[in-house]
Amino acid sequence: MEHRLAAGLAADMAGYSRLMEADEAGTLARLRTHRIELIDPAIAKNKGRIIKTTGDGMLVEFRSVADAVRCAAEVQLRMRRRNTDVPESRRIQFRIGINLGDIIFDEDDIYGDGVNVAARLEQLAEVGGIYVTQAVYEQVSDRVEIRFEDLGEKSLKNISRPVRVWRAMLDEGTASLGAGMEPARRSVVKPSIAVMPFSNMSDDPEQEYFVDGLTEDIITELSRRHELFVISRNSTFVYKSQPVNLREVAQKLGAQYLVEGSVRKAGEHLRVTAQLIDTSSDTHIWAERYDRKLDDVFAIQDELTAAIVATLPGRVEAAQQDLLARKTPASLAAYECVLAAKVRHHKSDRAENEEALKLVTRAVELDPDYAHAHAWRGCILGQAWVYGWCADKEATFEEVVRELETAQTLDDNDADVHRILAAIDISRNDLDKARYHQERALALNPNYDLVVVQQGEFLTWLGRPKEGADWIGRAMRLNPHHPERFWSHLGKAHFTARDYTDAIEAFMHLSKMDAGQHAFVAATYAWLGDHTAAAAHYARMAKLAPDLTAEAFLATLHYAREDDLEHVREGLATAEAAHAGPMGSAGARGAAMPPPKPAGISQTPTPPDSCS
Repeated sequence: MEHRLAAGLAADMAGYSRLMEADEAGTLARLRTHRIELIDPAIAKNKGRIIKTTGDGMLVEFRSVADAVRCAAEVQLRMRRRNTDVPESRRIQFRIGINLGDIIFDEDDIYGDGVNVAARLEQLAEVGGIYVTQAVYEQVSDRVEIRFEDLGEKSLKNISRPVRVWRAMLDEGTASLGAGMEPARRSVVKPSIAVMPFSNMSDDPEQEYFVDGLTEDIITELSRRHELFVISRNSTFVYKSQPVNLREVAQKLGAQYLVEGSVRKAGEHLRVTAQLIDTSSDTHIWAERYDRKLDDVFAIQDELTAAIVATLPGRVEAAQQDLLARKTPASLAAYECVLAAKVRHHKSDRAENEEALKLVTRAVELDPDYAHAHAWRGCILGQAWVYGWCADKEATFEEVVRELETAQTLDDNDADVHRILAAIDISRNDLDKARYHQERALALNPNYDLVVVQQGEFLTWLGRPKEGADWIGRAMRLNPHHPERFWSHLGKAHFTARDYTDAIEAFMHLSKMDAGQHAFVAATYAWLGDHTAAAAHYARMAKLAPDLTAEAFLATLHYAREDDLEHVREGLATAEAAHAGPMGSAGARGAAMPPPKPAGISQTPTPPDSCS
């Protein structure tokens, strides 16, 4: 057996048994994701070696005690940021103890007093904290940018001598609330608000993208305020450049308050006016004008958002407004490029997508550390990947992943980053990892219709389709002018829940169907016993995608439960048999039920709704 002086780091997950009892699958999935994305990379970066893992902890050896402390600090600080929007009862948090001492190495395990002290220190540490021994403190106090607090000598279980202990002060908020001491949450009836497209009062029509982008960013920032129900961009932009009756618009959108305004841009100066309207009385309850230089555009957005929220009746106390800090680009030029790219992206057109990619690529070149630019470059590339607007789909997908990983490294609090990462993981059938990103996206922006509808899709894949249908319905209510494809998601959820009549009703809202949607409708009619209609939709699927076999289609689905996949397989098999038989051939010609208009899309079913 080998003896040597080394730093031993012991880490343990707080409340593991409680979390496992409440949600075993979810807890394991989140813990696995934290390890893959944060803990294991931090250990590797600091030249550590994992010696032993248990269900809720691990033992790690470092040759350098400074590396051990840096690794521990990185894990605890980043976990704290990750937990910002996670309910207290579901947070994964760690205790860490570090000791420098003689360690015995025996094959794939380590023993000795150095290891035992680290393990006892970890048990003593508070949740989210790092405790180190005197030996560690003496080695690192002048080598790492971390302050330490002397806790004095402590008696540790099964350690005969007292040990002097120091606590790492990672920031001013190190001390966390104890169990049961979380501040009471108030039940708040959320006021609903819609931000109408701001008017471009400038002479230059090319500035339209700036005005639209400013409106969109205000909507996004308002959506981060959990005390508001914010109508989505897609709903309000229906009324862009149209004379409207505000009361009628408010009624259609279900909005209690409306925000409208204008932007005038002249040279390097910008004037923004905005007003808040109580739609029940047509009363202007707030109005403001902002004159700024263009380099202060972020202050305009922040002031406007804060003023609107502060004026709303029933608002939550300012101390409870957990608006997430958003990183701002280093240059306005990069910001303007992203705004222009978003406008073009929303048109879902191949030529517009290509222009959007040029603009967002320019933004990344101007400001390589602009996280939102990387996220949207991944999203725009993702749109090209979804619709087949790229020469090499595999290479494009790899580029999407790289952009999102870069964006996440730069800003882990961007809902779009986690929304798209979840969709990528779903497409890889890595549903455990997708769960973490989807939960983060929801926490960061719970009123974002694309995030909400994706939650419904995700629950359907997990085998919880009735819950999935509820989430999809919520997305539709959140955005009354939702994309038509939401009906497809709802139809698939109802089919998976064996609610066949509701599934058909949802699918029939589509003005056109792709091959994958025809496949689901064919299977639905087969389970209803309407073989003529099943054959007709199977024929349409075969016409749109001649090379798409039933098994090839099943391979594009992401069900976690085998019985859900078998449910689709049996329905398709019945529809295929009806299509092949004499009656099926007649039905395929549409004698009983004319199928919807052909979609004219690619022959590959659309992957998760990440960017399109």
